[in-house]
Amino acid sequence: MDSGNLSWAIAATALVLFMTPGVAFFYGGLVKAKSVISMMMMSFGSMGLVGVLWILVGYNMSAVTDSSQFAGNPFTDFSLNAADDGTLLYAAYGATFAIITVALISGAIADRARFGAWMIFAGIFAVLVYFPVSAWVWGGGWIMALGDTLGLPAVIDYAGGTAVHINAGAAALALALVLGKRVAFGKGQHQPHNVPLTLIGVAILWFGWFGFNAGAQAFGDMSQVGLIVVNTFGATAAAILGWMVVEKIKDGKATSVGAGSGAVAGLVAITPACANLSPGWAIVLGLLVGVLCAYAIELKFKLGFDDSLDVVGIHLVGGIVGTLFLGFFATGTGLFTGGPGFGQLIVQSIAAGGVLVYSFVVALALGFLLDKTIGFRATTDEEIAGIDTVVHGELGYAIND
Repeated sequence: MDSGNLSWAIAATALVLFMTPGVAFFYGGLVKAKSVISMMMMSFGSMGLVGVLWILVGYNMSAVTDSSQFAGNPFTDFSLNAADDGTLLYAAYGATFAIITVALISGAIADRARFGAWMIFAGIFAVLVYFPVSAWVWGGGWIMALGDTLGLPAVIDYAGGTAVHINAGAAALALALVLGKRVAFGKGQHQPHNVPLTLIGVAILWFGWFGFNAGAQAFGDMSQVGLIVVNTFGATAAAILGWMVVEKIKDGKATSVGAGSGAVAGLVAITPACANLSPGWAIVLGLLVGVLCAYAIELKFKLGFDDSLDVVGIHLVGGIVGTLFLGFFATGTGLFTGGPGFGQLIVQSIAAGGVLVYSFVVALALGFLLDKTIGFRATTDEEIAGIDTVVHGELGYAIND
């Protein structure tokens, strides 16, 4: 790597790592004041535990080493003791993706999850789900090989529509079902306690996402970095507009939380597509996902599952939209942009469906096992008293007279 690539690789790694505190702020502002510490601790817990696991075994698992196409041997180079400097830098960059994927799941179980059970879930989920799925998508696994296997175009997932967002969203749905509904669950019953904190989180996420989407260019030839940056910006901006329009039509008012949620939805959708759309199609994608996700977050009330902070409505739905959009509009291979038929859409659909089903099933089984053994869900009395004081012995806003 030359000095320019090296500098951008280090900067991108720091940017993506900073995104997880951004998730903590985004989620923390959306919950009750007496749950903000709990909410943020689940993100910081992910940073500690998943970061260590990635160095020990996760990076080894993220590239297939045999014909199974499932995952690499976790003990090939335990704790990366034999890795060269370039490999170590790439491993550090990959660790930030593993961390934020797990942290995103926590938004579905706000106000009612025990921290100890969450940490056990986070560690096992990382090893059983994220590390192998990373190998599937980027490390020579079955998703990466799917196009050749079927004689169709290769699956496109540049920065994690399947591996990060569909993965996290499917697991979030599973845990929401396992832990059940919060006390007094219903539309309008749980309001954000600190909207400015949430918007600070959105700003950090948008800032860090340029490292998330364009960071991998540092390990290549940087030939698409301009396209990736403008698409990341344009789709996000358009999604804000799409979400606000829906809010205005539905509720008569466009809200700041809606604008922030729209931005995150746009970032999610452009993640798999950032290097394979023209800027015009990126804007169309942003508008589309802003509209669809604004409606999708209502599904939890209609279907009766308590996805507290709309991980399913934003990350699962947004990830699916961005992944499938490539089947129609990917440059050169999409159905309407020069591709030979439905091939790109077929492989995108198989990849999205495979990750969704695997993540959901494993997360559901793991969450159920933890809840029935050590207890994942806090009691009703603990939830009413506040998870922060009961579990962590802290207050988010301690005011001294």
